[in-house]
Amino acid sequence: MKFLVISDIHGNLENIDRLDPKFNEADAVLFGGDFALFEHEETALPVLEKLLTKHEVIYSVLGNCDNPEFLEKIEDADISVEKTLVFNEGYAVAGSGGGSKFTGTTPFERTDEELSGDFSIVDSSSEECADENGHWSNLILIMHNPPKDTKCDMIPNGVHVGSEGLRSFIEKRTPFLVVTGHIHESAGIDKIGETTVMNPGSLAEGKYGWVVAEKDCDGKWGVKSAELCEL
Repeated sequence: MKFLVISDIHGNLENIDRLDPKFNEADAVLFGGDFALFEHEETALPVLEKLLTKHEVIYSVLGNCDNPEFLEKIEDADISVEKTLVFNEGYAVAGSGGGSKFTGTTPFERTDEELSGDFSIVDSSSEECADENGHWSNLILIMHNPPKDTKCDMIPNGVHVGSEGLRSFIEKRTPFLVVTGHIHESAGIDKIGETTVMNPGSLAEGKYGWVVAEKDCDGKWGVKSAELCEL
């Protein structure tokens, strides 16, 4: 299974078009949020409309620059995984939108409890879908805000600004892949236990990711390869 991983488009329609060869090759697209340019919420809708022409299987959440009311638009387009759980071809995808409270200048800033609370549906489904330890073998999480203390959440002064709650949830449920974004300068690939965590960087800056995943003979999914790429 080939996944095109993108985040932080911020209104850049040109770079979406430049990804056409990868859209054509991918089995699905994982989008970590921020349709809109900072302080220009109106740029979100053209990005959504453009993305919908590129691929039939897109999983998305909102970013901190997106108006929370825009969630209705991506739900109507049937690409939202925010606060929900979607199953397809043997894997499951759940999402958490928005970013941690910081400057207060972006429209979708949230508490740590709100961010991790978006995954309550995973908890409620774990009795049926997880093993005896509560671990999932087929789960992908998309979270705009990165988990704390990885290569994906560090700002230039070296401080890790990710969410402790989101990291704890990853440790608890052991998804095989986590897609995040938000911190443009911290594009990276890291591990939390057996979980691969990827921040592809900002597509507005020409950065994206590519993940190949596969299922073993016991039905457990894993990341075969993960790569950071640039246009």
